[in-house]
Amino acid sequence: MTNIFESLKDLFAPMADGERKNPLHIGEVNHFWLLLTLVEEGIMIFELGLNTTTDDQLIHAFTNGHQSAKDVSERLRAFFVNEGIPLPPSSQDKPKSDPNAVPLGVKYTDEELANLVSAKVAAEITLIGQGIALCVRNDACKMFFEIQFEIFKYGSSLKKLMRERGWLKVPPYYYPPGSPN
Repeated sequence: MTNIFESLKDLFAPMADGERKNPLHIGEVNHFWLLLTLVEEGIMIFELGLNTTTDDQLIHAFTNGHQSAKDVSERLRAFFVNEGIPLPPSSQDKPKSDPNAVPLGVKYTDEELANLVSAKVAAEITLIGQGIALCVRNDACKMFFEIQFEIFKYGSSLKKLMRERGWLKVPPYYYPPGSPN
């Protein structure tokens, strides 16, 4: 059984040794393309949240998430250009609006916004995990891993806020038959 240090050495050693870089295979490209699409649509969700909420902690969380998503988007776009991958279409930035001017019939609650972002984070983490599993090129795997780490950091702070506010949606607990509750 290998340990984490051996695994990291195996990941980074070929890059240091000047490993010949094969083109990305279609699975890697597909996962990167879908990830960029999710990240850029996520930017729109953060902007929606920033235009809707007046909660200071949620504004802080959405501002951090928005900036992180913009950074990831720029990094992925540069990678796509370098690799010759066509860029997916992306939505335009939302203009800043007054959260108090949003009619109540269309305004998301803070809990709804937090859960929408949480679902986006879960989808990105799942997609990246699949991308890492099928990666052949170490530089692509490294990029997936670094992005996933950033999303993990953001997701854990969002989950903490959601737990504190009672917004975290938890499935029913499972108690095996015959176990004490």
